[in-house]
Amino acid sequence: MTIAELCLLGAVVLTILSIMPAKLSGRREYDNGNPRDPNYFTPGLRTRSLGAHQNGFEAFPFFAAAVILAEMRAVPQGRVDALAIAFLVARVVYVLLYLGDRPSLRSMVWSVGFACNLAIFFSPMWAGR
Repeated sequence: MTIAELCLLGAVVLTILSIMPAKLSGRREYDNGNPRDPNYFTPGLRTRSLGAHQNGFEAFPFFAAAVILAEMRAVPQGRVDALAIAFLVARVVYVLLYLGDRPSLRSMVWSVGFACNLAIFFSPMWAGR
């Protein structure tokens, strides 16, 4: 298993963990029988936590496809691993900025993560594969 493949797992775990602040902030109010109740996700930390969680699901398919494509096309593994780590680090920082209510900086970090994804996706072309 490559480091990039482990980063795929890391991205999934991060997405799952990003909803935890919302659930923990209102343990008594949270209804596990109705986990998507829009009334639970009130403005503030809960809404931001939900936003980070949903964005993780939005970002993951492109990341997974890019990593799989690069590995199928035999791009030098060190390059794919480094870019995948950079993407995952950007995603961690993104979630923290989302939870911390720093929208402008968060958008910049999102752009870094997206650029990492683009670099992974186009790496077969640059590697001549």
